[in-house]
Amino acid sequence: MQSGAITTFSHGLRARGNRSCRLLARPAERRPCLSTSWQRRHRAALQCRQVSAERQYEADDRLNRNPYDFYASVWGDFFLHHPGSAASSQQQTWMTERVEELKKEVAKLIAVSATCSLLERLNLICTLERLCLDYLFETEIDVALVEIHSANINDYDLHTVALWFYLLRKHGYKVSPDVFEKFLNNDGTFVAKTPRELLSLYNAAHFSTRGEIILGKAICFTKRSLKLKLPYLVGSLAREIQCALEIPLPRRVAIYEAKIYISTYEEEDTMNEMVLELAKLNFNLMQLQYQQELEITTRWWTDLEIHSKLPFARDRLVECYLWMLGVYYEPSCSRGQIILTFVINIATILDDIYDSFGTPEECELFTQWIESWDPKAAHDLPECMEYAIGRIMETYQTIDNELPQKDKYRMTYLRNFTVDLVKNYNKEVKMREESYVPKSIEEHLQISARTSACHLLACTSLVGMDDVATKDSFDWVSTMPEIVQRLCIIIRLLDDIMTYEREQMTPHVASTMDSYMKQYNVPIQTAREKIRELKEESWKDFNAQWLEPDNDQPRKLLKVIFNLTRTMEFMYNKDDNFTYCRNKCPSMIISIFQ
Repeated sequence: MQSGAITTFSHGLRARGNRSCRLLARPAERRPCLSTSWQRRHRAALQCRQVSAERQYEADDRLNRNPYDFYASVWGDFFLHHPGSAASSQQQTWMTERVEELKKEVAKLIAVSATCSLLERLNLICTLERLCLDYLFETEIDVALVEIHSANINDYDLHTVALWFYLLRKHGYKVSPDVFEKFLNNDGTFVAKTPRELLSLYNAAHFSTRGEIILGKAICFTKRSLKLKLPYLVGSLAREIQCALEIPLPRRVAIYEAKIYISTYEEEDTMNEMVLELAKLNFNLMQLQYQQELEITTRWWTDLEIHSKLPFARDRLVECYLWMLGVYYEPSCSRGQIILTFVINIATILDDIYDSFGTPEECELFTQWIESWDPKAAHDLPECMEYAIGRIMETYQTIDNELPQKDKYRMTYLRNFTVDLVKNYNKEVKMREESYVPKSIEEHLQISARTSACHLLACTSLVGMDDVATKDSFDWVSTMPEIVQRLCIIIRLLDDIMTYEREQMTPHVASTMDSYMKQYNVPIQTAREKIRELKEESWKDFNAQWLEPDNDQPRKLLKVIFNLTRTMEFMYNKDDNFTYCRNKCPSMIISIFQ
């Protein structure tokens, strides 16, 4: 669309140039007398074209710079030709039919678990969730949880009580942490006899909210104890403890670990053959769908020609898809998954335009265009920025085309959040140019929490959902409710912790750590630790909203926000695994998609 407009404009320039040549070829005595005002306008137009040409030359020079040393994509068009997606329809039909048979048997297993011990019932539900089978049994699990919630747990050991607490809080039941009082010694230690008990308590305690002192003590004690015991452990328990110390189970993304957990479950003494077979077949079916979705999104991304037209931007299509798969992985959410992948890629392009390419003047003009949402306003910008504008419009129109008429109102909310994002990107550009460091963390987060783009992603996650997301839901998310604010703050703090040193190598907007150092006059090491503590406090606030939401939105919708927050912990575990994705993401992508 945009390239066609540029071609037409070029033809017009050549046509006007030819007419000028004919005028100049006329005999001198027949030239009209030119007014002084016309001459002034002519000189101004020539100067304007000269300045425009100089700007374009300077922009072309900036195009191929890579100030942040972004890696090129390792995937290219790999998923356009992936052989896995060519599985025969006969194979898929057989797997689908077998899954339906196994679902009936496992549903019976869940019902029969009411006659089993509480621990066996808890383990079964936790297993189904970690194998990503729980979406197949939502009704059965909900019924079981009501009964589990009413269970008398006074006589159970620490492992069972911790698992009970973890599972109920995960599903939004605000059970009291007082259940752990009987396991607490006077010296602050807990009566935990085995590494398994320590691990269960450690995971359960990470559903804490502010003021739950006993859960804070539990985290400190179990974290220290697990670190001491880990060198002497082997096998699946050792791997599980190592993973939990990196990211506690309540914050982990199930689909990222499902394939690995299938192998772990296969080795367990309590393994059930039907559950295992269902997990393997269901994962294979989901994998086929993911490959098809990757083919669709890769074709879209390839057609955008970002690599050649916007070489300064990060090429992270597959990583974006992986990231958004953590929000909802269920096959019924295919439309939402593709829309989320489109939008997070657009947000990445916008981020790189403001952060890596545009001058302050260009960013101001670009922001004005986004606010107007009018392609005719896209002038006096470098060609690559005009090109980006065209591609953004095309992508949003593609999303609009995918929505039924009754849901098209959702696009207004999506555009509004996009406008808010670029306005705050532009504020950060001004902060960077002025070398301004906000005087406090609170002042900093007023802008930087929004430039995490998570409020946009929270809105986008609703755009592709079914009728569970209503107009009331979009009005709610537009108010930036507390749970979305906590999401945005968590990602901002995680990002700043992991990218601070790298960003100091180039001109960059001040981070929250800079503000903390300025506010409290402390060194970087202290600031980093305090930002980590602030991130943990933000998680407590997030948990509080999950357990006692200040709204009447469906739990399914809030779960999507929770899953989005979980993905942030993965993407910023030990490093910025999105921007610098060669260490962690490739192995995860191979595990899930191949």
